Amino acid sequence: MKSSARDFSDNAEKALLNPDLRRALAQVREGFVVKRAKAFAELPEFAALRRLGHEIKQHSLEHLDYYLERYERQVIAAGGQVHWAQTPQQARDIVVKICRDSAAQRVIKGKSMVSEEVALNEALEAADFEVTETDLGEYIIQLAKEPPSHIIAPAVHKTREQVNALFRDHHKNLGGKRDASVAGLVNEARQVLRQAFLKADVGITGANFLIAETGAHVLVTNEGNGDLCSSLPRVHIVTASIEKVIPNLEDLSVLLRLLARSATGQPLSVYTTLYNGPAKAEQGAGPKEYHVVLVDHGRSTLLGTEFREALRCIRCGACLNHCPVYTAIGGHAYGWVYPGPIGAVLSPLMLGMQEAHDLPHACTLNGHCQQVCPMEIPLPSLLRRLRQRGFSDRVDGRRSRWALQVWVILARHPALYRFINDVGAWMMGKVARGGVLHRWPMAGAWTRYRDLPTPEGSGFISAWKRGDRS
Repeated sequence: MKSSARDFSDNAEKALLNPDLRRALAQVREGFVVKRAKAFAELPEFAALRRLGHEIKQHSLEHLDYYLERYERQVIAAGGQVHWAQTPQQARDIVVKICRDSAAQRVIKGKSMVSEEVALNEALEAADFEVTETDLGEYIIQLAKEPPSHIIAPAVHKTREQVNALFRDHHKNLGGKRDASVAGLVNEARQVLRQAFLKADVGITGANFLIAETGAHVLVTNEGNGDLCSSLPRVHIVTASIEKVIPNLEDLSVLLRLLARSATGQPLSVYTTLYNGPAKAEQGAGPKEYHVVLVDHGRSTLLGTEFREALRCIRCGACLNHCPVYTAIGGHAYGWVYPGPIGAVLSPLMLGMQEAHDLPHACTLNGHCQQVCPMEIPLPSLLRRLRQRGFSDRVDGRRSRWALQVWVILARHPALYRFINDVGAWMMGKVARGGVLHRWPMAGAWTRYRDLPTPEGSGFISAWKRGDRS
């Protein structure tokens, strides 16, 4: 299933009418929101850690060139190779060439948002490599031929029944009686993926952080598949975006305490592993080649703009989990790799306003995303700036521009605003039946799915001036 950020409105409408999606998304609150709140309630120093994490990432971005060069030197000293990719196409070409040069046939992948961003799977498959995702969520959506719908839980939009149906269709060669329970489905996937691990020539993973001090990259998972992708194949390729670099291991200890709690409510993820170059001769096991592909894709340009704060993101997904828009429509409606509030910021900046002009408007500006962001990214402010850019660049629809101009006139003339407000409230009261409106001009997007409650009496300001506090 392929969609585009340009189709956000249509995507969102379809999502709202999907009962299976609503049922699947209901688990987001219990699975992420409640656990996160409990985890931070048990961490008295959370505010101090959050401020320190902000400073670490901000410092890293302000000196990004220095830390990237230092990281590259350390990787080379450890026997690895660093490849620089300015565009997604360059990233794809680099990885495909590494696989071809190593005479590979089978590729296994750990979860990597950057590889999704550059459409790496499609490029590898077009080059006739057999590619298997090994993260359970990524494996599920690979079978479904869908993109991820969440930063840390790619298949959160799938119900157990849907996963069972997928496995039934794709695992026909497995013997024995099938078990459709959650544990049974996990074991079924484990049987299939075990063979992929053992036969793979190349393993590709992402990186949660890059350590400039040592040249190591850090991988955080709850399944252990990342460790197998990194250690079993003879070639290990790391795909990471340039803003993942941080100065040292001390900084890492701070960010790890924030990441897992923000993402899943855990003190730490089950597996937190540091990798540094290919296996040494005396180690025997491990990859013989170690490559790091550093992807820019417009990030260096963002550093010099008012949107650079978005690059502090550590991909915890907390903003998605607490967003009323995301939890109503899921991730696919956003039409690209990064959904939710952070996606509504990154997609227009990386794909262009023309392609993703609706996304900055997919927000109520309630500010909850900023409250829970461990890196204190001012997401509502960034979204407002993107709305302003969309208006000034004239990428918004004519109707939206007209409505906004009318609103500006009313906002500048309070007396006129109150008069129209009172007249509108009076008219709505006259035509309403039972205190609700089933239809109203310019409110079709609301009344198509629900009734519109009518105001009681005049507008709020007029009522306040009369002393009506009821």
